[in-house]
Amino acid sequence: MRGVPRLLTYCAVAGVLAAGVAAPVALGAGLLSNQVSDAVDGISATLANSDQPLVTTVTDRDGNPIATLYDQYRVPATYDRISNAAKAAIVSIEDHRFFSEGGVDVKGMVRAALHDSSGGSTQGGSTITQQYVKNYLINVVDRNNKAAQYADSADTIARKLREAKIAVQLGQTESKEDILTGYLNVVEFSGNIYGIGAAAQAYFHTTPDKLDVQQSALLAGMVNNPNLYNPYTHPDQALQRRNVVIDAMVTNRMLDASDAETAKAAPLGVVEGGPDLPSSTCMGAAPDAGFLCQYAESYLEAAGFTQDQLATGGYTVKTTMDPGVSQAVKDAVDANVPTTQDGVANTFAVVRPGSTTHEVLAMVANRNYGTDPAKGETSTDMVANASDVFGAGSSFKIFTSAAAMETGKAGLNTPLPNPDGDCFTPPNANQYTSCYPVRNDGHYSNPISLRDGLALSPNVAFVGLESRVGMPAVLDMARRLGLRYSLNTNDAGATPDPSSSNTQYSQPQSQYFQDKLSFTLGDSPVSPLEMANVSATLMSGGTWCPPNPILSVTDRYGAPVPVKQQACEQAVSPAIANTLEAGLSQDTVSGTSATAAKAAGWHHADIGKTGTTQESESVAFVGGVDDYAVSSLVFADGRTPQEICPGTPVHLGNCGNGAFGGTVAAPPYFRAFTTILGNRPDIPLPAPDPAYLDARG
Repeated sequence: MRGVPRLLTYCAVAGVLAAGVAAPVALGAGLLSNQVSDAVDGISATLANSDQPLVTTVTDRDGNPIATLYDQYRVPATYDRISNAAKAAIVSIEDHRFFSEGGVDVKGMVRAALHDSSGGSTQGGSTITQQYVKNYLINVVDRNNKAAQYADSADTIARKLREAKIAVQLGQTESKEDILTGYLNVVEFSGNIYGIGAAAQAYFHTTPDKLDVQQSALLAGMVNNPNLYNPYTHPDQALQRRNVVIDAMVTNRMLDASDAETAKAAPLGVVEGGPDLPSSTCMGAAPDAGFLCQYAESYLEAAGFTQDQLATGGYTVKTTMDPGVSQAVKDAVDANVPTTQDGVANTFAVVRPGSTTHEVLAMVANRNYGTDPAKGETSTDMVANASDVFGAGSSFKIFTSAAAMETGKAGLNTPLPNPDGDCFTPPNANQYTSCYPVRNDGHYSNPISLRDGLALSPNVAFVGLESRVGMPAVLDMARRLGLRYSLNTNDAGATPDPSSSNTQYSQPQSQYFQDKLSFTLGDSPVSPLEMANVSATLMSGGTWCPPNPILSVTDRYGAPVPVKQQACEQAVSPAIANTLEAGLSQDTVSGTSATAAKAAGWHHADIGKTGTTQESESVAFVGGVDDYAVSSLVFADGRTPQEICPGTPVHLGNCGNGAFGGTVAAPPYFRAFTTILGNRPDIPLPAPDPAYLDARG
């Protein structure tokens, strides 16, 4: 007798639905009736307003796809882009009365109720319309709510009645073609594959309009139990189920018997080693695109997009990546430091200067964006992050020079005291504070002009200048010119930890270095991307803009989506920016990278500043040419950092005379931009402003 209530309820439901009555109140089951009535209208509205999760496509600036982001791999297809074989297969096996019923198969429900009441295995009696409702609730509306998903599939009268009523409503408002299309686009085929379009690609490397009988039958058979009928994990069951579908197509007069036998004799024919899904993250991007893709994703999240929106919104994100520039730079860094070279990273960023935006054209490294260290991969964005924890060396003298010009302490012609060694009193010192000893690495003229100092990079002259300018002004200049993110990290390149008793970890660099004259020697963690943007600020007439990786975002319908961007700022006057560019124009001519430039046959007018940390654990070249601002940073990135040694390849070791910015970090720049620039005429550098050639006041 246990099945009698279920049977009576199903019979009542069948009667109500057959009569076209929308309200389940006619069943006379008060509480159940109220549950269903209260829920259905709200769910129907939710169904109508809930978009299916779609794949977001990330492209380069030319529109070429570089990555996909998704939670559910779905490639939607319209009715006319689904083969007749696929439609026939799904209707034959799932609901052969689909085109004649009204959303709910009353006969099927009664038959299921009679079968269930006799104690046999439970039969659903569900139509394709009902399955569409159920799958839409599970895979779309409630995809992030496990409890709700469980309720959507629970074997309860309330759930089935609710589902049936919504199906009736759909049957009255939607065409059969739209319902079948919607079902084929929402249903799961196994794993993370949703919809006939994604399944056609993943299992057969084809499109849904080209699915043949045996392919269509295999996919139609899977929807009943995607795991059991998975052709890779259960090929025998999948084959048997496929042939059952083919037989059903014959029974329903949608396939000739002779064609059916031919189809049943065919192998499964799925993609070898599949299913073949694209990566759902930027780690699937090409080696020259992964870091920029990840930076674009982070940039959009900072602009207000959620991770879920990006993974389900079906956006097209056109980035600023220049494929030609990116590939040339990637080739150059790989030639300098192989991808799997132990303990040595070579990052390279390229930013296009501008007064309204600084477009990021390339973000690459010898490392690739991924999860396998044995293949030279890293799962952090080492180009955007403050990943060079040893610092960019003397390239930080740019900040001291700019601050000195702005405060009037020095101009390009100003002679700077430059003995071989000196010991400087740190800021905020007391009688117990030791002086800060500094020595030059080599012999230079004493005094030396700021112009020659920028080219030859003596340490004593610049620490002395920094001491006279003052740390607040120098640190503020570093922030204004571009180190917005880096200076907010601590002296380990991480988010400051206020609970630490060590100021090296508890304070941001902007605070930690207020009393440390070593800052101008570049011994603090820094973002390679931000160093390229420093050059972009100078080359933009002193205008700072955030390094921007986004050209446009459009939604699933092709409509533009606005992206918030931090406003650009006039960081320094055009006069200071132009004068500092003039001061940086000799590095590749007579300065620290001149020998490497000559060896590379370099002849372009450019700006540059090299850097080398004390133990040669990091070397840098920061500069720019024409409308490209660049940074090339080579640094130790392993668990046991050591001195970096020049050679083929660049490597770690104890070479006695380690790498320098001019000998190891600059060559990838010369190699890449010789290719990028070709024979185009140079863009001349701006002339210095006479007001900043000498100290003032």
